[in-house]
Amino acid sequence: MRILLSNDDGYFAPGLAALADALQTLGEVVVVAPEQNRSGASNSLTLDRPLYLKKAVNGFHFVNGTPTDCVHLAVTGMLDKLPDIIVSGINHGANMGDDTIYSGTVAAATEGFLLGIPSIAISLTSFESKYFATAGLVARELVERFIRDPIREPVLLNVNVPDIPYAAIKGMEVTRLGRRHKAEPVVKMISPRNETVYWIGAAGAAADAGPGTDFNAVERGLVSITPLQIDLTHAAQLPAIRQWMK
Repeated sequence: MRILLSNDDGYFAPGLAALADALQTLGEVVVVAPEQNRSGASNSLTLDRPLYLKKAVNGFHFVNGTPTDCVHLAVTGMLDKLPDIIVSGINHGANMGDDTIYSGTVAAATEGFLLGIPSIAISLTSFESKYFATAGLVARELVERFIRDPIREPVLLNVNVPDIPYAAIKGMEVTRLGRRHKAEPVVKMISPRNETVYWIGAAGAAADAGPGTDFNAVERGLVSITPLQIDLTHAAQLPAIRQWMK
């Protein structure tokens, strides 16, 4: 079993170390992660400059690019053989609902999915991040399940784990993405050079957090597992737009 790990918090992130520790006995584990924190990078590729690949003292590889760069470089240029599965994380904070659009953690897994490799994005749903070990054990369970019963087509799973002790986890639930309210307004500040600067505001509260959503599952102490797809076509609007174009 060849397992490729990546993330968006950087190769030095404790969540990545916890993930590698949890999976290291399941097969050959290779880590390729960004040199710096690239949270919110989404599915961006670096096309305006060359990328380099270096190896840290802990054996992790790092790239001066985005999470998508890391997986793309690893799969198409670094590794002699394709990985059997890609796991991205463990993210410092949730990736639920609309967060998935911006998430670099999900983007790394998405790149693997687009390259035809089963991929999992795993996040710990608190910025306190006390229980990375819990998310590591959940990731191990999912990879072990894949080893026992491989999914025969490329799959992209977005997994969110409550930040609680593993013994307190009440199970796993397959969910759909919820929705958030719009983000909080940008935060306006004056820099030391007397320039006006802006910080992007915090994500909004959950707007759609009903039964069946990722928000609802995590609130109830369950691990949320959401299968994602990449086809952005709004199929239901095709007839209306065809009529509009006449």
